Amino acid sequence: MSDELFGKIVLVTGAGSGIGLAASQLFADQGATVIAADINLVSAKLLASKIVDNGGQCEAIQVDIGDPVSVASLFHQIKQRYSRLDAAFNNAGISDAQFSWIDFPLEQWQRMIDVNLNGVFYCLREELKMMSEQDAVDGLRGQIVNTSSGAGLIPAPGQPHYTAAKHAVLGLTRSAAQDFSRQGIRVNSILPGLTETAMIVTQPQSMLDALAKMSPTGKLGQPIDVARVAVWLCSPAAQWVNGQAIVTDGGSLMH
Repeated sequence: MSDELFGKIVLVTGAGSGIGLAASQLFADQGATVIAADINLVSAKLLASKIVDNGGQCEAIQVDIGDPVSVASLFHQIKQRYSRLDAAFNNAGISDAQFSWIDFPLEQWQRMIDVNLNGVFYCLREELKMMSEQDAVDGLRGQIVNTSSGAGLIPAPGQPHYTAAKHAVLGLTRSAAQDFSRQGIRVNSILPGLTETAMIVTQPQSMLDALAKMSPTGKLGQPIDVARVAVWLCSPAAQWVNGQAIVTDGGSLMH
């Protein structure tokens, strides 16, 4: 067990499953107090219980990142209970089916943008405000990681809404990194490739096998593979990394 993040207060959104769950456990293993935020409070509480049972520190809080009122409530609770926020992993997001551009359902477009783009902005805005007002520790006031996607670089077929949102997350990341670096706040993004999470494991095995063959490794990524990169970006070891988009896909985008 490493203690690089011992005593740090860390927020993870989408903490109840997949990459967020793996990252929450890893943050806790490294000594951080984890705020596990998820729209599914049951899954977040289950995670928090497991972390506490293993000797870690974790609290579950419900949030719908697509709702600015819900996000404001989350950060009000963080301020009241912890007074500061050392790191944040803005990981929550949704996926969707493929649609035709010609008759694309507008409600699907709006929900995707609300969660995968606006939700990141709502969280970033609150995090930057809170971090910029707190005292620096070793020259840093805070470290933030946003989850984009391989679709932030290469379009996802039939998913213009997902592609647009994930491209935009990279813009938000770079904008925040530029505007707040002198205040001691680092902001980076990760771009996961095909990862074995609840978003895709419901697909037929034949499709999963086909997806795995798209990777040079011949297999799907695991949540912990991506989580390790996100946690590293929030650690002192990455203090000279800022405004970057790090692809975590086993090399698939090389093809």
